[in-house]
Amino acid sequence: MEKHSLIKIAEEFIERSPDNYITKEIAISDSVIGMRIFDAPMFAFGAADDEYFTRLKQPSIIGEHFLHPQEWLPGAKTVISFFLPYSEEIKNSNKKDTSWPSAAWLHGRTDGQLLLNKLCLYLKSKLIEAGYNAVVPSLDERFWSNSDSSQYAVKFTSNWSERHVAFVCGLGTFGLSKGLITPKGTAGRLGSVITELYLEPNKREYQSFDEYCNMCGECAENCPANAITTENGKNHVLCSNFLNRITEIHKPRNGCGKCQVDVPCESGIP
Repeated sequence: MEKHSLIKIAEEFIERSPDNYITKEIAISDSVIGMRIFDAPMFAFGAADDEYFTRLKQPSIIGEHFLHPQEWLPGAKTVISFFLPYSEEIKNSNKKDTSWPSAAWLHGRTDGQLLLNKLCLYLKSKLIEAGYNAVVPSLDERFWSNSDSSQYAVKFTSNWSERHVAFVCGLGTFGLSKGLITPKGTAGRLGSVITELYLEPNKREYQSFDEYCNMCGECAENCPANAITTENGKNHVLCSNFLNRITEIHKPRNGCGKCQVDVPCESGIP
């Protein structure tokens, strides 16, 4: 299996999936029925033994609890990282009310994540069918993520970070809001698969972790929780508290995304 065939499989899956559209059965409001959630995915490929994955174990980045690709899958050769950009409809809907997420965005964040999970498992199955073992860390029983200090000693972190992994694979760099800025912007969702299949790694087209961010501060101005500042970056506690308020009202859906829309990095690199 080659890169182009894997990418084509993913593109066709997203294009044909009925889950990529908000149906009447799940719609929060009639105004979102029929909206497309994601556009075509963007891929990057990293070497499983890339030294940057080891660097992520440093306490100043993630910590020892971050599991190296070869800890997830002994014999792993490639980390496949991808970005699913939100459709223009989803992004534009979230610009109308600056204080609260749109219904379409809530669907994109939560129902879109369910579709992303299905894509990960589909790619995993295709790799296994081709004779290469694969694992989806975010859906593995060993995965954990927390936004509550009562569960883990390390706050707001996980043992597999999609954003950091995407950075290592060459997909993009971090912004002031801690989102990842890709060539297709920051408004979307990230996923990854680790496999025994060797695929030539992408070259990282950047040197620093925040190279694509121009520090304009517009994401800070958009944040209804006042959780972002140009001086200190993102305050995860303030952001999490605001997201908890949204969950209380819209459970099981969640999401805000104001820092990802109406900003220079919404749909591309500033």
